[in-house]
Amino acid sequence: MLTCSKEEARMVLDAPSANGPFQPVALMHFRGFTQNIVQNLKTMCVFFYMYLYTHFSFHVVCLFQFAVNMFRTLPPSSNPTGAEFDPEEDEPTLEAAWPHLQLVYEFFLRFLESPDFQPNIAKKYIDQKFVMQLLDLFDSEDPRERDFLKTTLHRIYGKFLGLRAYIRKQINNIFYRFIYETEHHNGIAELLEILGSIINGFALPLKEEHKIFLLKVLLPLHKVKSLSVYHPQLAYCVVQFLEKDSTLTEPVVMALLKYWPKTHSPKEVMFLNELEEILDVIEPSEFVKVMEPLFRQLAKCVSSPHFQVAERALYYWNNEYIMSLISDNAARILPIMFPSLYRNSKTHWNKTIHGLIYNALKLFMEMNQKLFDDCTQQFRAEKNKEKAKWKEREEAWIKIENLAKSNPQFLMYVDSSSLSSPVDMETDGPCIEDVMMLKKTVEEEAIQLHRDQRRERPLMRRKSELPQDTSTMNALETHRRAEDMIGAQDGH
Repeated sequence: MLTCSKEEARMVLDAPSANGPFQPVALMHFRGFTQNIVQNLKTMCVFFYMYLYTHFSFHVVCLFQFAVNMFRTLPPSSNPTGAEFDPEEDEPTLEAAWPHLQLVYEFFLRFLESPDFQPNIAKKYIDQKFVMQLLDLFDSEDPRERDFLKTTLHRIYGKFLGLRAYIRKQINNIFYRFIYETEHHNGIAELLEILGSIINGFALPLKEEHKIFLLKVLLPLHKVKSLSVYHPQLAYCVVQFLEKDSTLTEPVVMALLKYWPKTHSPKEVMFLNELEEILDVIEPSEFVKVMEPLFRQLAKCVSSPHFQVAERALYYWNNEYIMSLISDNAARILPIMFPSLYRNSKTHWNKTIHGLIYNALKLFMEMNQKLFDDCTQQFRAEKNKEKAKWKEREEAWIKIENLAKSNPQFLMYVDSSSLSSPVDMETDGPCIEDVMMLKKTVEEEAIQLHRDQRRERPLMRRKSELPQDTSTMNALETHRRAEDMIGAQDGH
């Protein structure tokens, strides 16, 4: 069947709905008779396991059939210079030839997973060039194709040991080009998902090349503006490395602090999410090395005027393991956090943040009463010192003003309405005079927060009401992942 259809596999036809602005010729490779052939071949791989088809020529024809139908030039990007793709708002561009391409992917996966598949025969044709062409397809805009490509590449990585280093190297090159040149690639999330399973299988101790990959490739991916598209997969890869080797924690955390976003609040929330995942697996001995710069950054986040950033940072105090780490090192952490918590307990514009701050202060108070009192007194002393400093400046300006008034021409150059103090004393921050009053306020607000949290529903992001492409939505809803499809057929 394959031999008869070998030449048929080169068929192409016009696809008026193909991707791209120029209506290119798409590879619609199977029509009628040819489509039935591939469906029959797929069924054959399911039920007969190719016991009678392990001959050398069969592998050649199967690989030829896949290569001639899959390896093609992708159409131009539908949005090459526009705004970054938002998976929650934007609809992906679908491949017009997908019904035909899907058949080839399914057949090829069956071929690779057959018990009688011979890697020794196939390795002559599944070579570096084959892998490179496969990786090029990851830039497809159709998420269904990238899903099948992910499974296909993972199977090849598992069966061809000689290609593993090459596959990792070429994925690295894609990432380098994405980070430092284009900042655009559709398949970063899928490639990271493959790497997540690869990293999970790394032997211990980790090779130096793998550590370099983490520090020089994965961590710089955090600075790309489209981080939201692939951040869950990236965070998973980073955490996998730290579970393998805890000594990498310090360089990883310091790199995250280096790349910490300054003006992009949603990205800052993503960093806080990842940082909590890292703290969930951190060793206490490694935590000590990074806690001071880490909590200095958290103090800035608590003071953020963007309430989601402040809220996400304060949710760390609901994590039992993080609280145990803080408790063991409270003497160094509380002095860092206290000024931000104390100041924003009154000045932050969002009432929910007030409650979360009071909850954090209450936990600190219960953790170490004496240390909390010392921090309160130290904060008051610093505020008094600041007031005294500003008062000195005020007096200095008054002296300068009095000297100026002694000049006969003073009134000629100065408006009489502006003769007020040149320095305004705006230094009076929220300062509760009595430590006991602070404790009482903290306890009352923490109780009120607990009641409010039970009543309030979780905040949900409201999606924009945009018109949707019905055909695109239907195509994505009916798509079945490669693993699910093959697993279901194996059960028959």
